[in-house]
Amino acid sequence: MKYSVRFPAESIQKKFHKALEIIPPKIQDEVMEAIEGLTDNPRPAGEPKIKPPLIVYQYAAQYRLKIRNYRVLYDVDDEQRIAWIFDVRKRNERTYAR
Repeated sequence: MKYSVRFPAESIQKKFHKALEIIPPKIQDEVMEAIEGLTDNPRPAGEPKIKPPLIVYQYAAQYRLKIRNYRVLYDVDDEQRIAWIFDVRKRNERTYAR
């Protein structure tokens, strides 16, 4: 059974799309494809958990997707079969800042 991909709040969805607009178009497509891939496999091979979880907008992001120099921060709810998307960030020294 597939997972759905959602945002926990409309405000987080707006912030995500605003951050996505800054990314070059080709990489935007790669980010969206990677997120769509979470419906089949919410824990892709080679993507370890973030330890300790990163707090993003009061939510705990336990996973990340690596797309070139960008990271999508998210969590997985296995009971409801939902991958919760929190943020997309350019990889730098502040990406995992607590």
